[in-house]
Amino acid sequence: MTKKFAHPYIPNSQPAIKAALLKALDMKSAEDIYKEIPEHLRYRKKMNIPEPIQSEYLLLRHVEGILQKNKNAKNLVCFLGGGTWQHYVPAVCDTIMERDEFLTAYVGEAYSDHGKFQALFETGSMICDLTGMDACNTPVYDWGNAVAIASRMASRTTGRKEILIASNAGPERVSIVKNYVKPDIAVNFINYDKGTGLLDLTDLKAKLSKNTAAVYFETPSYIGVIETQAAKICKLAKAKGALSIVGVDPSSLGVFEAPGAYGADYVVGNYQPLGQHMQFGGGCGGFICTHDDKKFIAEYPSLLFGMYAVDGTEEDGELGFGEVFYERTSYASREKGKDFVGTSAALIGITAGVYMALMGPQGFKELGTGILQRVAYTKDRLAQIPGVSLPIDSVGFSDFLVSFKGKSVAEVNKALLAFGVIGGKDVSGDFPEFGQSALYSVTEVHTKEDLDKLIDALTAIMPTADAV
Repeated sequence: MTKKFAHPYIPNSQPAIKAALLKALDMKSAEDIYKEIPEHLRYRKKMNIPEPIQSEYLLLRHVEGILQKNKNAKNLVCFLGGGTWQHYVPAVCDTIMERDEFLTAYVGEAYSDHGKFQALFETGSMICDLTGMDACNTPVYDWGNAVAIASRMASRTTGRKEILIASNAGPERVSIVKNYVKPDIAVNFINYDKGTGLLDLTDLKAKLSKNTAAVYFETPSYIGVIETQAAKICKLAKAKGALSIVGVDPSSLGVFEAPGAYGADYVVGNYQPLGQHMQFGGGCGGFICTHDDKKFIAEYPSLLFGMYAVDGTEEDGELGFGEVFYERTSYASREKGKDFVGTSAALIGITAGVYMALMGPQGFKELGTGILQRVAYTKDRLAQIPGVSLPIDSVGFSDFLVSFKGKSVAEVNKALLAFGVIGGKDVSGDFPEFGQSALYSVTEVHTKEDLDKLIDALTAIMPTADAV
């Protein structure tokens, strides 16, 4: 007789408990649960999976053995970027994130608050310092979601139904915006100069109209260019009664001017560079910053946290932290709310606050300076390799385009793995005008030895001038 098996990690597989459950359901076996599934959809053969491992230690060894087959950013030198970057994450960020009172920071709400409201208030305050703005929302899913929500906010504020987006913006972010604002808001695109990567102001002027609610552009752009015309773009939009939405990598704001200082109405971006590990494209939380003006504040669909004096004045009273202008949200007004908001990324925002507090102004300046130095060194060395070119001649930050002659990006990246290097992101499909090009990212985690390893590998991989 076959002994009934009780899986150590599934309590209800214990024979007595399983029998009691089936009796309560008036069923003879677990098969009765699946009887509605047609026979032709049932898999009756033995599945190719290992037998149950009852020892926790042996199970751990088994899973770790599988994971060791992965090639990842920890055991190889990684140059992927384009929205999720490899930055150093201080140990204190993980420590604070894993505290019980923060780990369950669902939507930022708290059934028994242990500082979540204050933590999110502090995060919002610090990101506003970086961006030069006054108000910031509870984190949304990611950068793309932040652009999309800001676009609808701008449309409600202006009463207009068109968003102009720079063609050099991130393709995934653009896709999210197009999906989020349809069917009532149109999305049109502004050209950019292929040599400098900068926005085409002539094309912008031609496309701005009385129907334009907002202009969205990025600096650094997705293809790695600092938009040196940012102030002019904001000014042109304002002259036509439109608003400006600026997308930023917040880790760059220690060395570049805050968007609030050159006229941005909204500043959006991703918290991922601020204390988040690369997690299969996850670990993201979007932020939306605006000025402290009711016409902007009233259109936020997400939660806002403010500080107030519970007893006495702000100087001598006890401080409290709570939700601001709550009635505008769908939580309070349901279908009459400004927009519908689901699960937020509050935990990501809290961790970003820990990172920003740890870094401080000087830390962000050193971070940005170090990245710029590494990028300049890498681009200079890459330009000397036959068959390798940098198609855009402009100032960048972390990301930059690299083009290859004689080999596809896929071939180059496959060859780089043999050298222990993860190459850049293939963007030849999204930006075919640059040919076989990849988006490379250099951050503070890359040492000179790492950068030289990339240079030496590409020198060995690329065909000689005669072969080309």
